[in-house]
Amino acid sequence: MPAYKYTLKDGKTTRWYANFYYMDWTGTRKHICKRGFKTQREAKEYERSFMDQQSNTSDILFSSLVENYLEDMSHRLKPTTMENKHFIIERKLLPYFGNLKVCDIDTIKIRKWQNEMISYLDEDGKPFSQTYLKTINNQLSALMNYATAHYRLSYNPCKAAGSIGKSKADEMNIWTQKQYELFSSNIQKSSVKLAFDILFYTGMRSGELLALTPADILPTKRIDINKNYAKVKGEDLFLDPKTPKAKRCISIPDFLYDDITKYISMLYGIENNDRMFYFTKSALDKEIKRIAKKAGLPRIRVHDLRHSHASMLIDMGFAPLEIADRLGHESVKTTLDTYSHLYPDKDQQLADRLNQFRRTASPTAEENS
Repeated sequence: MPAYKYTLKDGKTTRWYANFYYMDWTGTRKHICKRGFKTQREAKEYERSFMDQQSNTSDILFSSLVENYLEDMSHRLKPTTMENKHFIIERKLLPYFGNLKVCDIDTIKIRKWQNEMISYLDEDGKPFSQTYLKTINNQLSALMNYATAHYRLSYNPCKAAGSIGKSKADEMNIWTQKQYELFSSNIQKSSVKLAFDILFYTGMRSGELLALTPADILPTKRIDINKNYAKVKGEDLFLDPKTPKAKRCISIPDFLYDDITKYISMLYGIENNDRMFYFTKSALDKEIKRIAKKAGLPRIRVHDLRHSHASMLIDMGFAPLEIADRLGHESVKTTLDTYSHLYPDKDQQLADRLNQFRRTASPTAEENS
C-alpha cells in the first residue's frame, strides 16, 4: 500500500498521493489516483478506506458500511429522509461505532451505547425523548440489517440487545382552540399569522403549507394539496406528497379562505405557481417557541398544530375516517393508532347508544298482549 510524494509548482511545498487499482462491482479493473494529501499517512488511510468500502464481508469498518449504505439509500429515499439519516448517523452512531469492524459490534457494545443514549442529558438537564431513542435505535438496527443482507453478517446483534424508547409518546402536546387563538393574537407579522392559522385550521403538514401557491387555492374554498416543500443543503426542493393519500383537496372555512385570498392580493407580482410563503420550517419553529413564551402558553412543536387540529375535530364529533381523509393518512388505522387516546369515552358512548336502541326497538306490553 505505497504512497508517493510530489512537489507543487512553487518548488517548495510537498504533497502525497495515493495510486492504486481495484475491481469494481462489474468485475472491471479500475485505476485510482488521488492527490493533495499533506502526509503519507493521510494518503495511505484514503486507500485503506476506499478499499474497505469495496469489501462485501462483515469485517468492513462500520464507517465504510455507513458510506455504502447512505450512497445506496440516496437512490431510493427522499432527500428529506436522507438528511435525517445523515444527522442521526453522524451525531449518534459514528462517534461510537465508526472505528469498529461490523463483525465486532456485539450485543454488549450495543447495550453500552443504548445506556449512554438513555443516560444522556442536554445542557438544560433534559434527556432524549422516548420517541427519539426509538428512532436512533431503529437506525442502528437498519444498518446492521443492511450488513446482514449484503455483507455476510451472520445476524443482527440489535435484535438480541433489545430495543429502547417508544414508538409513540406517552402524551401528545396540543393546544385547544382557545389557546391557539391566544397564540395567534400575539403574532404581528401577517404572513406568519396566516401560515399558523392555516396549519391549525387545516391540519396540514408544514412542508405542504410551505409548498402552497395561489393556484392551489381553489374558488370552491378548498385547498389542493399536491406537493411538499423542503430545503436540503440550501437547495429548494418540491417533492411528491408523503404518501398517495397525502395528495388531497380539503375544504376550508370562509374566514380562512377570505384571509388567504386577501393575503395573495397583497403580494405584488406573484404568479399562480409562485410560493406564497418564503420562510422556512426552521423559521416557523423559532416563531412558535418565541410567541408561545410571550403568550404564556405551553411549548409545542409546529407539527403539534396538526395534532391540535385532529383533537379539535374529534371534540366536534367527526368520525375517524373523515379525519383520516382530511389529514391525508394512508389508512384510518393510522388515525386511530395516533389519536385513540383522545377517544376515552367513545366505548361508553357506544354502549349508551345500544341501550337507547334496545329501548326503542323492544316491543311494548300492548304489542305482546
